[in-house]
Amino acid sequence: MPPSTPRLYARPVAAMWQVLMALMALACPATAQITPTHHLAARLLAERAALPGETIALAIDMTPEPGWHGYWQNPGDAGFGMRLAWSLPQGAKLAAPQYPMPDTLLISGLMNHVFAHEYAVLVPFTLPAHAQPGTRLAVSLVADYLVCTQSICVPEQAHLATTITVGTPTAPSSAFTSAFTSAFTTWRARLPAPLGGLAHMALAGSGPARQLRLAIPFPATAHIDHPHLFLIEDGLIQYAAPQGFARRADTLIATLSATGKPLPASLHAVLRLNDAPERSGAGATAAGVAGVTFAAVAGPVPAGGVPLAGEAAPSPALIWLVLAALAGGLLLNVMPCVFPILSLKALALARAGENAADARAEGLAYTAGTVSACAGLGGALLALRAGGEAVGWAFQLQQPGVVAALLMLAIAITANLAGLYELAVPGFVGGRAGVTRSAFATGLLAAFAGTPCTGPFMAGAMGAALLLPVGAAMVLFVALGLGLALPFLALALVPALRARLPRPGRWMTTLRRALAVPMALTAGALVWLAGRLGGLHFAGALTVFAIVLVALLAMLGARQRQGLGAAGRFAGLLGLGVLAGVVILPQTIAAPQAAAPELLAAENYSPAALAAARAKGATFAYFTADWCLSCKVNEAVAIETPATKAAFAAAHVTVIKGDWTRHDDAITAYLGAHGAAGVPLYVWYPKGGEGQVLAQVLTPDTLASLAAHSG
Repeated sequence: MPPSTPRLYARPVAAMWQVLMALMALACPATAQITPTHHLAARLLAERAALPGETIALAIDMTPEPGWHGYWQNPGDAGFGMRLAWSLPQGAKLAAPQYPMPDTLLISGLMNHVFAHEYAVLVPFTLPAHAQPGTRLAVSLVADYLVCTQSICVPEQAHLATTITVGTPTAPSSAFTSAFTSAFTTWRARLPAPLGGLAHMALAGSGPARQLRLAIPFPATAHIDHPHLFLIEDGLIQYAAPQGFARRADTLIATLSATGKPLPASLHAVLRLNDAPERSGAGATAAGVAGVTFAAVAGPVPAGGVPLAGEAAPSPALIWLVLAALAGGLLLNVMPCVFPILSLKALALARAGENAADARAEGLAYTAGTVSACAGLGGALLALRAGGEAVGWAFQLQQPGVVAALLMLAIAITANLAGLYELAVPGFVGGRAGVTRSAFATGLLAAFAGTPCTGPFMAGAMGAALLLPVGAAMVLFVALGLGLALPFLALALVPALRARLPRPGRWMTTLRRALAVPMALTAGALVWLAGRLGGLHFAGALTVFAIVLVALLAMLGARQRQGLGAAGRFAGLLGLGVLAGVVILPQTIAAPQAAAPELLAAENYSPAALAAARAKGATFAYFTADWCLSCKVNEAVAIETPATKAAFAAAHVTVIKGDWTRHDDAITAYLGAHGAAGVPLYVWYPKGGEGQVLAQVLTPDTLASLAAHSG
């Protein structure tokens, strides 16, 4: 069983192994010893001789072969912990096993808690009070455990035994040491230390993506770097989700992605204080790391605090992410809902002629609009995630109300491009102020309409933004807005580029009318998306409101051409329309419209469906949304094609589809685990292998080629 197999498949393996061991025991003599192939060798050691009633430590010393690893008591998303069956002298007592700090092993978006090096589990052992000095007490156990590489797992069983000498009070001190005394000192140093105070825990947010927040007493003067929390209780948090930490005076505030499982009366955890970030492989060393263990009960958890961040200076990795965000924003200018807006602004510059001051002011205002929109969307995204919502990039288009507002804007822009009316600037904001405010609003609209999809370059930057500290994440959002504004900003600031623009003339009117076509198509796509989000009645009601808006704009344009004032009357009617929409439209939202049958007959994504598909063989998982243009292009060109269907059928490939058009916590978690802030995301799972994230631009033969080589 690969370590990335979900836990629901790990536990049946454990049960099967125990049944197999029982059958072997029945078939063998009672004195027989089972000697499996040990990829994780184990031995049982006693610390030293001890007096009657004294407590010493027993050590289960585990040494994995290179490339193999064992599991912590809570193994994480896959695997199972060690199970111990003891045989003790009468009157002897054992306390709970004590584990050293585990390593984190992230494979295909699933987090495991493992030991990839020699380690020892210490078990406090109390001798019987009536033990006779000078005798030797026999202790034995049967240990069942799982040992894995990154591609295979093997259940193993070890029969272990040791003896403990019962000393006398008059014996010399040397009698209470052993050859393993120094080893026990080392093993104890690797145990997390008790914190010495209770932590408080509370749930925030709602739904399966809610957050578990803990207030941990921790001195403000104590050093902490790259912390990580390991919960001993299973199933309370999403192990692979990023963990957030902030310091507030003598309190460390931890924010974890919670599951839907209710909290126990108290929970127990281990906090790693100083170590490298989470590993993507099992290459840890045996060096001890600082950590503390504590218990938490329900109680108040303060808000705020100073987030734990990396170095203040930007690292080369952050610089490359900033460049990727800039390039991603630049590419957004070819989106059909952005290109007409950009072209319209270029026409405005052409009309402005050689007025460099006006051109510069308009370019800077447009840039301020795009940057403000991207920063605002990014800040809202980070705030929602901090509040417990499982959202990703373009989360706004998962809300029917936002789509309704965008549709009305697209209708208004289409009517303006078609010459139905003219945008009138009020007198009190006339002149250059009116031009710059109009440019700022246009920049806001361009960014809001053009950022739903994550394309090349942009995907990695936006995915990283969800994992970085707030300051670094906001730098990436600002860079995205700046990249979107770069073409128009260059025209505004560089006279040589403006000089290459055609001179004003009648052609501008013709081009303006032509640009109304892609905007009208964008409006039509938004009506279709409304049907997918809120059902046919919602889309129909929106269409009625759109027709009313066009009629109002036509009336406004007629009065403008007659030289009559109509701004106040139009504003009043528009306000009534908005009020009517707020009251009526929510009543029409229902179940989304059913999607048309697909060529590949994909199964809907869920963690269980993906696990079952991978167990059968090669699997292709793709994540899309109806509002994502690049997703739809890839589906038309490379996914939903007869050639791909034939190749998948021949190779017995299972297709899993995650539709993110509407909010889905499970899909959001999967995207986040794979470093993606949004769609599209394509992952290929070869038979018996790990997932491979594909490029965001698929060619017609990409998937067919993968299927042909899957055998």
